[in-house]
Order: sequence, then structure tokens, then C-alpha cells
Amino acid sequence: MKPLVIGSRSSPLALQQSKTIKQALIRHHPGLGVNIEIIHTSGDALSQTAMSRTTANVKGLFVKEIEEALLQGKIDIAVHSLKDLPTELPAGLDLALIPEREDPRDVLIASSSKIQNIDDLKEGAKLGTGSLRRQVQLKQLRSDLVVTPIQGNIDTRIRKIQEQNLTGIILAAAGLHRLGLEKNISYVFNIDEIVPAVGQGALAVEIRSDDDTTRTLVAPLDHARTHTCALAERQFLSAMGGGCQMPLGAHAHIADGLATFVVFVGDPFTQKILRKTSNGHPKELETMALDSAEFLLSHGANKILERVKNHLQE
Repeated sequence: MKPLVIGSRSSPLALQQSKTIKQALIRHHPGLGVNIEIIHTSGDALSQTAMSRTTANVKGLFVKEIEEALLQGKIDIAVHSLKDLPTELPAGLDLALIPEREDPRDVLIASSSKIQNIDDLKEGAKLGTGSLRRQVQLKQLRSDLVVTPIQGNIDTRIRKIQEQNLTGIILAAAGLHRLGLEKNISYVFNIDEIVPAVGQGALAVEIRSDDDTTRTLVAPLDHARTHTCALAERQFLSAMGGGCQMPLGAHAHIADGLATFVVFVGDPFTQKILRKTSNGHPKELETMALDSAEFLLSHGANKILERVKNHLQE
């Protein structure tokens, strides 16, 4: 059998994520050949500002070229951060599995070891993040904070703490854990403080719809609970008509037979926040997702998202 080929972005985090899938495949299928092929994407070539403005109209900047290689048979598997994967996939491609999720929360990396909580930040502290979702929620926690946009991979963003004289930066915990950089974490925001992005912390493995051989090989890597939660989050996102650059978030969690679904939309211009938390049986997550979207949209979320989209297109 010829080796399976995984398509991956070139960033250290993307490569580590692809290596994780490669290692898992080999554990389940000893002797299986698995190669990783680097593919450069449109998103890798854009600055954070340009990316934000472009994604007002174009989805999937970090996956487009990888999906094209998959459709053309140049690769067999595409590994993505789930939050980068649009809710609508191209014809001929399937989301085959979602492995167990890493820590989905956001974290603070501070300039000083003395800062171990958001309350330890001095008044007017300057924090870096390229995410409108994080920006709005940070300002809700501390209206005095100054939020400045930053871009780049994880190492680049950490360096910018010193380069831009920042008090700290906000990143996803999952990427730091995957790269072994968790020692840099100063504070972990709980879900009630900062609602994560849809799919945050989870990976997506995409294959060709007609590739039954690969589907069978990758199937053991799926994690049912993560898959159920992540799909509910993506159903919410689809119903909202938003994207990964919009100031919205959703997080589903199952524990002790109870499902919790938390959603958020924020207005970066007025700092207005809309939130909803639902609880129920895990089988009701899809209903909770759709009901949550309907609730937010009926309370003005549609106007917030439209205003943000128009601003990004200016």
C-alpha cells in the first residue's frame, strides 16, 4: 500500500498538528507509511489586517489550497484547525473525523511573572490580540484595558510582547500545549470570562468523499464526545452566518451526562454583549445550537455582525 499523504500548512503549529495525526495513524496501523506535504495557503500570505478585511467576503483562506490538493489527489488527508474550516465544505470532500479536543480556553501570556490574574494588570494595561472576539470580551472584563492588534505565528506573537512593549498577549491554550509552550501561560480565562471561538482547540481531518480506504484508516482517531460538541458549535456558526473573524464564539461541553452550550456575540463599537447558556441532554445539542442562534439573532446579533462586516469591507 502506498503511503498516505497529509497536507499541512507550513507554520510550526500546523506541522505539529499534522504530526499528531501521523503518529496516531501509525499507532493504530503499525507499518503504515504516512508522509506530510507542506502546502502554502492564501491566509499564510496575508497580514492579520488584510486577512480580516478579506474574510468579510472570502471564507477558508487557510484551507483553500489544501482542499484543492486533496480534490486533485495530490494528498489523501487534510489536517486543519477546526476553527479555520468553513461550515460548508466543497463538493467531493468530507469532514471524516474530529480527534479529542485540546484545552479550548484562551490564555494570557504576561510580560511579568507577577501577573497571574487579569486583576493583576495595571490600569490601562496594553494587551495584544488580533481577534475581535477576544477584544470585546476583554473590554467587558476590564473596560480600562488597551487592546492592540498583533499578527503572526505563536513565537512571533510572544516576541511582540517585548517588541511592542505590551503587558501581555491573548492566545489559545491549545496551540501552546501542542508546541510545549504552556510554561509561558500566566492566566487561563474560564469559559464564562472569554467564550472560545467555534471549534477552538479541536482538529479537523478532511478526506475525499469517495476515498473509502482512507476513511477506514482514519476512523479510529475520531473522538465521539468532541465530535458531537464541535458539530453543534459549527451548526450555531452556520445559523449565525458568521466566520472566524467575527466577534462571536460558542462552546459545547459534555460532562456527567449533561450538555452545556455557551454562546456569545459582541459589538466592538458599542461593547454591547449578547450571551446565552443552555443545558440539556447531549442529544439535544443540535437543538440548543439552533435555539441559541435564533435567540441571539432576535436580540440584535444580526445587526452587530452586519455592522462588523461592513466595517471590514471599508
